[in-house]
Amino acid sequence: MADSKTTLLLLLWCSSILSTSLGYDSSMMSGLNILPSYSDYFELDTVSLALQSSVSWAGCAVAGLCYANLTDWLGRKKAMWISAMITLVGVILQAAAQNIAMFVVARFIVGIGNGATFVCGPVYLAEIFPLKWRGIGLALFMDFFYVGGLLSSGITYGTAKIPTTWAWRLPSILQALFMVLAVIVLPWVPESPRWLVYKDRHTEALNSIAVTQADGNVDDPVVLLTYQEILDTLHTEVEIGQKTNWVDLFKSKKSMRRLMLAASAAVISMVSGNNIVTFYLGAMLDNAGVTDTTTQLEINIILNAWCLVLAVIGTFMLDTVGRRPLAIYSSVIMTVFLFLVGALTKVYGTSENASGVYGTVACIFLFQGFYSLGWTPLAMLYPPEVLNYSIRSVGMGVCTFLGNGAGLMVTMAFPIALDVIGWKTYMINGAWDVLQVVFIMIYWVETKGKTLEEIDELFDGPQAANAIHVQDVIEGRDPGLILKGQDIVVTKDGANSVLEDA
Repeated sequence: MADSKTTLLLLLWCSSILSTSLGYDSSMMSGLNILPSYSDYFELDTVSLALQSSVSWAGCAVAGLCYANLTDWLGRKKAMWISAMITLVGVILQAAAQNIAMFVVARFIVGIGNGATFVCGPVYLAEIFPLKWRGIGLALFMDFFYVGGLLSSGITYGTAKIPTTWAWRLPSILQALFMVLAVIVLPWVPESPRWLVYKDRHTEALNSIAVTQADGNVDDPVVLLTYQEILDTLHTEVEIGQKTNWVDLFKSKKSMRRLMLAASAAVISMVSGNNIVTFYLGAMLDNAGVTDTTTQLEINIILNAWCLVLAVIGTFMLDTVGRRPLAIYSSVIMTVFLFLVGALTKVYGTSENASGVYGTVACIFLFQGFYSLGWTPLAMLYPPEVLNYSIRSVGMGVCTFLGNGAGLMVTMAFPIALDVIGWKTYMINGAWDVLQVVFIMIYWVETKGKTLEEIDELFDGPQAANAIHVQDVIEGRDPGLILKGQDIVVTKDGANSVLEDA
């Protein structure tokens, strides 16, 4: 009989290492941009620096438009395998790059692979994790972004002393390792039960739920309730004519509201000012008065460790504080510190005042830390939660396109902005962050403590209210169904009966 704990650990491993790979990639570019051996080899100027840093976002955006249908057609697990293979091809070309054109093409292919992972990974994890693990499992998908960043920073710091092009080629090669480690566990974990139900593979769906929740026991009452809840919800979607295609994203106001909320999380996580730090920490530190390459690399390592700690703290706040309050608190505090970074850079950026320089660096740390507290765990958790099954893959595709399109814009614009207007860049971004806070306060809905099917009721109202609510039954809040040992007791209309092995 399958062991649910082992299965959950393998799923957490997959989520964590996928995130490590994605984080390694982003932080690697920040580290490479600091290395003289890298910038000198490709003879980078401001425009080419922006291009090679941002082109991966273009690849991610392309994947967002193209990969969702493949995820619905082949299944979540097969889609994850293919995304890993695309990334590996790009990594090999990147490590072997002989000129800036080859490097940019390789980064574009890596971006396609990463974007494909952003589409299918969160969808799979949201649909496979039981409720009590969904918040942690999906939050880790981005939390370990900083583990990858920490590893990349340390490796880049170590290879910086290599006098040849291996100073940047070696970190590029090692990137492949994490993607392989992430997908190697897929043969031992089940396919999404919701995808299986949608494909009329009901026995496999029931087994999938049982493997993650009841050590493979398909007769467990919670397994049966979960299966019935999924079945009822998907049946309702089919009855009202919803299909897994792009048209349904814009077919109704409810779907567009879901998409708006999901896309807001994707875009906010990209344009809050965090990408200045992720890709152009060196330029920020130059403006702050810290110009030594070794010192910058050391700060990069410490910053990733700091952000990892805050992201993990934020993950464990998701199911206590809630998604919406955490987003608001995180956004308000990080906005304050981004304004302070701008002010201190203006006053002390060109001075030799040590206290001013340290204060600026401290505010950079606090800004990125409070971004990590909220937006690192929320970025890939909230979108698949608010999207219902029929539009989950295509919705994540749109989120990936918009998020990475925004990432492309800011990574192209920030180095030029920092070069031309300096500290004012932070002030403009801070003003935008204020608008983000207002949007969250007005429009976001709370999804804490609800199954994916229960979240549907927040948008669909009474139409989905007839479905069984697993968590309500488990916690005794359902007036018509209660659990007694291994039995589900029906109490509706005063006619009690016991459903055994149903």
